[in-house]
Amino acid sequence: MSLRPTVDFLLHDWLKVESLQSRERFADHSRETFDAVLDTCERIAREKYAPFNRLVDTQEPHFDGEKVTLPQATHDAYKAYAESGMLSAAQDYEVGGMQLPYTVEAAANAFFAMASVSIGSGMLTSGNANLLMVHGTDLQKQVFAANEFSGRFSGTMCLSEPQAGSSLSDVMTRATPDGADFEADPLGARYRLKGNKMWISSGEHELSENIIHLVLAKIPDANGQLVPGVKGISLFIVPKKLVGTDGQLTGERNDVALAGLNHKCGWRGTTNTLLNFGEGKYPVRGEAGGGLDGAGSGAVGYLVGKPGDGLRCMFHMMNEARIGVGMAATMLGMAGYYASLDYAKNRPQGRPSGAGGKDASRPQVRIIEHADIKRMLLAQKAYSEGALALALYSARLVDEQHTGTAEDADVARLLLEVLTPIVKSFPSEWCLEANSLAIQIHGGYGYTRDFPVEQYWRDNRLNMIHEGTHGIQAMDLLGRKVLMENGRGLKLLAERMLATAAKADASWGPEAAALRDALQQVGQATQQAWDGAEPAQALANAVPYLQAFGHTVIAWIWLDVAASLEGNDTPAAQGRRAACRYFFRYELPKISAWLSVVKSRDPTCADLPEEAF
Repeated sequence: MSLRPTVDFLLHDWLKVESLQSRERFADHSRETFDAVLDTCERIAREKYAPFNRLVDTQEPHFDGEKVTLPQATHDAYKAYAESGMLSAAQDYEVGGMQLPYTVEAAANAFFAMASVSIGSGMLTSGNANLLMVHGTDLQKQVFAANEFSGRFSGTMCLSEPQAGSSLSDVMTRATPDGADFEADPLGARYRLKGNKMWISSGEHELSENIIHLVLAKIPDANGQLVPGVKGISLFIVPKKLVGTDGQLTGERNDVALAGLNHKCGWRGTTNTLLNFGEGKYPVRGEAGGGLDGAGSGAVGYLVGKPGDGLRCMFHMMNEARIGVGMAATMLGMAGYYASLDYAKNRPQGRPSGAGGKDASRPQVRIIEHADIKRMLLAQKAYSEGALALALYSARLVDEQHTGTAEDADVARLLLEVLTPIVKSFPSEWCLEANSLAIQIHGGYGYTRDFPVEQYWRDNRLNMIHEGTHGIQAMDLLGRKVLMENGRGLKLLAERMLATAAKADASWGPEAAALRDALQQVGQATQQAWDGAEPAQALANAVPYLQAFGHTVIAWIWLDVAASLEGNDTPAAQGRRAACRYFFRYELPKISAWLSVVKSRDPTCADLPEEAF
């Protein structure tokens, strides 16, 4: 089964992406140029990614003490992706971009994520370069971002540390001014960094000429002490190999060393690393007494933005990465759905029950004829296609934020703030469940490596963890996003949901009423969670709140999709209507249970002493 008809429907029939052509930035584009990009990405994914998904899972990255070895297929895929221009697809023509709407870019990248998420498609490199285009100096853009967009350099984000995990306030990596002239370096104020970073995806490899690390670190105060909390965090460009102002390698290895590879449950085709910065393994520019020890230790890094402004700058990349993680989770769910659908259509097993029970003399039926198999398939479709629609809707908001009127851009900004935790978390949880159902449909075969669905599950299990765990997303949503600007973002989202309900009333009356009720429940829970409560009380059940909020959002998305199908009786339209009905009848009722503990600020979990476990 092909992904393309679903992408075409969501882009053109539902989101009306061609309407963006009326805006100056996208005036050169048309349905034909959009389709050409999708055609190219679909072809590369089919030829360079999909055939090697199992290969990169079994031939994990290998470190011999000097360099990391990856299968040749990974090199070929990286080269093909870089040459496609997708690393800079949404950037200006002046920097080699296509000025492509982000909506189309996101849809095009979906093909790579479904073909082999483990090989990767440059999400971190694009995000790294995009951050520098917003917060970097002109020369930083020219030397680092431009070479990332071309694929010559690749990029990472280095936040977590072994002792701190996601607690960025506990970052201990230090950045010390590098010499008396540190502020005079044309590439940015120059520092020496020392510390350790953990869970760094693509932190070491030979796919590109250079790796550009974006590293969070703290600049010591006048007493040599690190400022506690997140306010003291700054952001630095730390290249693996030093670069001149002309963008060429200087021949000097920076003091960044691979300490080890993490061996993962899934995503095995992508290196995940522990990196040591400034330990002195690769001393650099120490001949004149430079470095932290006078002999060249300390990784050379260039300040991005202002001191202490690192977390604000990094959030530009983090939010982009969260949307990317949500898309990756979505497409793994979709891959499992397509695989189990194909299996269900071709696997004969069992016989239908009649008035007299089962007739053993009759031929076996394909398992797709069993009601429970249809239930599991429909659940997968509802989760995965609903999540894809949400991801593309959110991508459309990005385009609105960048090219709409001032008022429309501000609305899009706030809607994105509220929706980003859902775009990341809903597919991470529920498309993982879709992968579990795909295994179930395959039965015992699904639990073997003879079929791909077990790998999809393993690959997807990461997505509830990286770029902010489920718990972090939940606290971000209930603790910040629905409250910011006096709840204006939540109100704007509610308005859009109510507009969909009004539009759907005639054909989808019960579902429209159910959406209104769900929205009311979410609003009440939000108010009651915070009514006179301390933050610890309000946030004790943030994850059930996140789950209920996410289900309400996906119900809205499905109702909006269903309402757009008026007069369309194709099999695809019938399937989407069924997915909408499934979600409202089987999934949306779950929110009452989730929200009950939120409303009451139930202390069952929070108050239990550790001795009781």
